[in-house]
Order: sequence, then structure tokens, then C-alpha cells
Amino acid sequence: MTASTTATQRRGPLSRFRVIDLTRVRSGPTAVRQLADWGADVIKVESPPGLGLPEAWGGSRLGADFQNLHRNKRGFTLNMKDPDGLKIFNQLVERSDVVAENFRPDVKKRLGIDYDSLKKINKKIILASISGFGQDGPYVKRPGFDQVTQGMGGLMAITGEPGRGPMRAGCAVSDSAAGLYCAMGILTALLEREASGEGQWVEVSLLNAMIALLDFQAARWTIEKEVPEQAGNDH
Repeated sequence: MTASTTATQRRGPLSRFRVIDLTRVRSGPTAVRQLADWGADVIKVESPPGLGLPEAWGGSRLGADFQNLHRNKRGFTLNMKDPDGLKIFNQLVERSDVVAENFRPDVKKRLGIDYDSLKKINKKIILASISGFGQDGPYVKRPGFDQVTQGMGGLMAITGEPGRGPMRAGCAVSDSAAGLYCAMGILTALLEREASGEGQWVEVSLLNAMIALLDFQAARWTIEKEVPEQAGNDH
């Protein structure tokens, strides 16, 4: 069997969907990577040099982290702050199924890519948004960082040896969890769209994802009034 034949036969279960990827750093790229790995046509939109995040935020483009997070994607550069750039983006929205972003919540409205604006262009579009602390509330304008939400969500309080104080987990737990929950939400919205014919707004936050992962500890408190402590290597 030739390589080209194999590639044709293994297009993936999501090959009929197109995803516009506006995400950066880790949580958003993790969500979209799931879709890309399952065959979705992912178009990564990047800002021109000097207009986006510094390279240090996302790692070198040729580095292991960037290459891993953005595998199976194709992309191009677009200035979303320019009217012509926004026009091109809107034309892409017309022919796409999903837009994924993890800007601070206020940025969407400022750029004109919030859900109300996008659904006027394409009523079937699904907007997937990942934030640090939700799309509204007292922390809405704060950027989200994995280590911060590990602490606020409670993971650091149960990680490490007893009596040694809070300890960060060794991987980006809340970033990765938010990405996976977001991918699940996108897939659920795509399934629902088959019945309703309309898209919807999928919202995930790092803090909510972190708390959701601690459902075992939460149940122990709400039902048995037991305060979980640092477990060390015990299970």
C-alpha cells in the first residue's frame, strides 16, 4: 500500500469540519490539537510579527513545545486589527464550522469576533472560548496562568508530601484540562447542531476545569465533610 493511499484512507472522523484556530500558548492549542489529530481541517491564524504575543509566551516556532501543540494544522498570518484583515477573517468564518480563541474576554468584543458578531455571518458557527476565570465576573480581565489556577482550584493543597506546604503539579494540569474539556464541548456542540441547525458558544475556564478535576475531593467534602489533605505518593 502506498503512502498516498494510506493518507487518503485515514482522513479522520472530523475531516468534514473546518476549524479557525486563534489560540495561543497552551490551553487553546491543546483543544484544537485534539480536533486536528482527529482529521479536522484546522487553519491557524497568527498575528504579523510584532503584533502578537512575544515568542517567549509560546516558545520558539521550531521548538518541541510549539511543534507538538500545533501539529496537523496549516496556517497563515492575518492582522485582525486591520479592516481588510477582519474582512478576510469573516469570509473564512462563512465557510467554517468552529472558531477557537483564548484571548482575554474583552478582546473578542474589541476585535468584533464575539459570538453575536460571528453568528450574524454564519448561524452555524461554533465559538469556543477558553479564559482564565470565565467570560464575566470579578476576575474577567485577568489573564489565566496554569500555576495560579492550580493554587486557586485546590490542586496545590493536595499535592506533595503531608506537612510540606502547597506544591505545584509537575505538568500544566489546568491548561491541559481546559483544552480537553473545550474539545469535548466543541464536539458536543457539533452533534447538537445536527438537530438544531445552529451553532453555539462553548465557554471553558482554567479555574473551572481545575475544580472539575477535583470532583473526587469535592464529593468527599460535600457528602462526608472530609477535608482532603496532601496525599504524597498514597492513593
